[in-house]
Amino acid sequence: MRLPYELQLGWRYTRAGRATRRNGFINFISGVSMFGIALGVAALIIVLSVMNGFQKEVTDRMLGVISHIEIFSRDGQALGDIDAIMADARKNPEVIGVAPFIAAQALIARGEDMKGAIIRGIEPKLEGQVTDLSTTAQNGALDKLVPGQFGIVLGVELARSLFVREGDQVTLVAPGGQVTPAGVVPRLKQFTVVGTFDSGHYEYDSSLAMIHEQDAARVFRLEGPSGVRLKLKDLHQSREVAEELAATLPGQFLIRDWTRANKTWFAAVQVEKRMMFIILTLIVAVAAFNLVSTLVMTVTDKRADIAILRTLGSSPKSIMGIFVVQGAMVGVMGTLGGLLLGLGIAYNIDVIVPALERLFHASFLPKDIYLISQMPSDPQRGDIIPITVISLILAFVATLYPSWRASRVNPAEALRYE
Repeated sequence: MRLPYELQLGWRYTRAGRATRRNGFINFISGVSMFGIALGVAALIIVLSVMNGFQKEVTDRMLGVISHIEIFSRDGQALGDIDAIMADARKNPEVIGVAPFIAAQALIARGEDMKGAIIRGIEPKLEGQVTDLSTTAQNGALDKLVPGQFGIVLGVELARSLFVREGDQVTLVAPGGQVTPAGVVPRLKQFTVVGTFDSGHYEYDSSLAMIHEQDAARVFRLEGPSGVRLKLKDLHQSREVAEELAATLPGQFLIRDWTRANKTWFAAVQVEKRMMFIILTLIVAVAAFNLVSTLVMTVTDKRADIAILRTLGSSPKSIMGIFVVQGAMVGVMGTLGGLLLGLGIAYNIDVIVPALERLFHASFLPKDIYLISQMPSDPQRGDIIPITVISLILAFVATLYPSWRASRVNPAEALRYE
């Protein structure tokens, strides 16, 4: 099958050798444009893949501590028939785990050290159905929470800030003290540290403490659990399932899914990702519009060729097509090169980054500063396809003006001095 001559000439101009100094310079500029497009596309893919990896890693660690959906009573008091609510929640086909809990805030004191903490009263046997704390707790600490013995499991950072370890005593200061003739006396209760947990998420490791649900009910003067936590098959369906539960559960409840509980963090991540996409796309745009100078120089150099083609009967549209093909070839090769480079680095970043750290004797993600110590990467089709399409469109748009100028060359003027 014979290819159109516009395509053949466009490809020939793209791979033209360095017959003259001018051709060599044009090829150099063309190569720089191709390299710039490839570098911009690769940078976009790598950066967005790393941001996706960070988001996925933080989300996984966050959901190892919190549940996908939480159900509360509107007045903040104990739920009425907790067993009926749990049974109704299990009827939803997306729900795979249900556990009651009590949530409150209190102060934890050890000597002169005092820290504010989120106290979570749990049922140890059911906790593993909704979170991963049973696996992150050290030495099976959750199993040591026995009702009536007032044991407490602290986040590893919270325990470190209070200078306590397993077996030490801490004092829990509950809000809403007792009113006596001498005034309001805070409610104090001694707890024994039975273990710690390390979720890998600093916010929870430094502020969360867990006690048995029955002990929490006594300390905070509740008649039972104040909420129910659910785990779903697909965490991305949490908002839809929350809406379904709000419509099917009898009674009036506050239902909160994990995306709303951390709305500010996820919104900030999306804004950062969007801004990085825009900034790095400008790199691709600058490289793509370098094609304008390349094609302008090529058109100037090929004026005699254009004039001969016109005298042989080529239409302005065909002349324009030749140079569109040349610029598009540069854009396609640059985009494909950047795509292969970006994906190659993104999928092997767990090998490349440690090698660079050993080479430069540096740590890019110190464990004592960042949440994670390894560079994560998660290339997603939803990012890669738009990057490729935008790069190709920018390269094509950059070819239009020089190609149009080529189609306007006057054969008589071009051949006057030939």
